Amino acid sequence: MQSNYLVKFLTIILLVFGMNVQAQHEEPQTTKEDVSFKAKIKESINHHLLDSHDFTFFSDSETGKHYGFSLPVILWDKEDGLQLFSSSKFHHGETVAENNGNYYKLYHNKVYKTDAEGTITLDDHHHPTQAKPLDFSITKSVLMIIVTGILMLLAFVGMAKSFKKGPIVTGAGRFLEPIILYIRDEIAIPNIGVKKHKKYMPYLLTVFFFVWFLNLFGLTPLGVNVTGNIAVTFALALITFVITQFSGNKNYWKHIFWMPGVPVPMKIILAPIELLGVMIKPFALMIRLYANIMAGHIVLMSLIGLIFVFQNWIGSSLTFVLSFAISMIELLVALLQAYIFTMLSALYFGFAVEEHDEAH
Repeated sequence: MQSNYLVKFLTIILLVFGMNVQAQHEEPQTTKEDVSFKAKIKESINHHLLDSHDFTFFSDSETGKHYGFSLPVILWDKEDGLQLFSSSKFHHGETVAENNGNYYKLYHNKVYKTDAEGTITLDDHHHPTQAKPLDFSITKSVLMIIVTGILMLLAFVGMAKSFKKGPIVTGAGRFLEPIILYIRDEIAIPNIGVKKHKKYMPYLLTVFFFVWFLNLFGLTPLGVNVTGNIAVTFALALITFVITQFSGNKNYWKHIFWMPGVPVPMKIILAPIELLGVMIKPFALMIRLYANIMAGHIVLMSLIGLIFVFQNWIGSSLTFVLSFAISMIELLVALLQAYIFTMLSALYFGFAVEEHDEAH
């Protein structure tokens, strides 16, 4: 009896889906409105992924209004020196900004010096020929880095103050303490060693919570994609690289350039390979974090866009369920990428400070 009801239910679903498919086949080919709507979705995804000189929460496409706030633009012009003004002068890249008699325009999210009409001329390689001032602006990504730093400072300072009152931590420290102990006991000590792990704990804790919090901010409707910016991941990987090289002992460098116990011809062959490996490690750190976060954002934003592309309740509903499932996975990825970056950094530090028993 239950199987009959199941068969009837599936039959109804197939009929409804078949009518929808038939109706879609009877419709004319893709219209200009459909193309423009898909272009708007693509533009929205690109806007989410790229950095910007203003912080926009959302925009009204019908009225052309943007809801958010402006950020300070800080430029160093070789001819006219320091230039300070608000990003509202750009009006989201739609107008030319005038400051102290100079004109600047946003082109592909970069600031170029131009004339009052905002003329941008391109060379044979489609690169602007206008002068490009040094940009030290407080962009959306920079603002979120500052906000994350302030949150971390408040959380850890509050945790330190609570320890002064007693052995039991209070407030946000109850959430942070188990994570800190896990990083110490499961990441730092096994990879660096009991004697030397304390020296690297401040950096490991900082980079873990920094990457994790920024990854979580990237999943919010605020539209920030800090760790999906290769410049940010490059800076983090560079810090790990510098700490590793300055921590390296004589055994570390010996095993790179003149490995003990290896025939001399093999040493000559392996030394360049080992030196190349030193450069590849931070590169792998940079690409791993950048690619995973960027890919996750693209997939999630594309699925959300498909909800509006589908014109039937089945497609939109299934896409919504899939988007929700991917969002839950991205929460795990946000934590996992912070863990991997911290784990590999500790592993590289451990290689640099490891003592080798040459007799064995």
